[in-house]
Amino acid sequence: MRILLLGHGRMGKLVESLAPEYGAEVAGVLDETNNVNGEALVPGKWDGVEVAIDFSTADAVEPNVKRLAELGINAVIGTTGWDDVRPRVREIAAAANIGVVASPNFSPGVILFNEMVRRAAAALAVRDDYGAWIHEAHHATKKDAPSGTALALERTMRGAGYARPIDMSSTRAGRIPGTHTVGFDGPSDTISLTHAARDRGAFARGALLAASWIRGRSGWFTMQDVLGLAEGGQS
Repeated sequence: MRILLLGHGRMGKLVESLAPEYGAEVAGVLDETNNVNGEALVPGKWDGVEVAIDFSTADAVEPNVKRLAELGINAVIGTTGWDDVRPRVREIAAAANIGVVASPNFSPGVILFNEMVRRAAAALAVRDDYGAWIHEAHHATKKDAPSGTALALERTMRGAGYARPIDMSSTRAGRIPGTHTVGFDGPSDTISLTHAARDRGAFARGALLAASWIRGRSGWFTMQDVLGLAEGGQS
């Protein structure tokens, strides 16, 4: 599998280092210095590339996907903070019939955590005496807050029928890879679910797994689809 890396920060470098374990050859690395507005994604230069893995910036997602669509290259998008342009990006991908896996978090553990949260929210949706909150913590250099994963957890809870207020808070400090806690507090007890990443390896491995899965496919998918979970996809 030949892949193209878009973005060469911590995540991009980690994906690059782990790629051989997944039978992937990195055909090129593009970042904000050599791929402004997708200008390096030109016909004839990336022949044979099957999937691009994008861990660039929120502003770069739309121009990158536009150029990838023109080249017929599928995409795995791990960048967060671009929800405002998501409808346009989906239209671009659909018009070109390319395959995209887009997820705020590529850790398989987080995806399974999301399913646990779904069940908890459904069970407590009918209990008016339990309030809910979401807290997430990341490294000091993460730009978007709340995280894309926290927002996805909130959508999961709403989809499960939890209609009452959900307090959301964020912490940015040090080098925290990522911790998410969903809690429910009642008159005499507290229920909490927490996922804590020990390092970024799970995210990079998940992105490479998604890249392998999306080869030869068309459509818009999430990591729930990649992992074969019944309620995933199309978000």
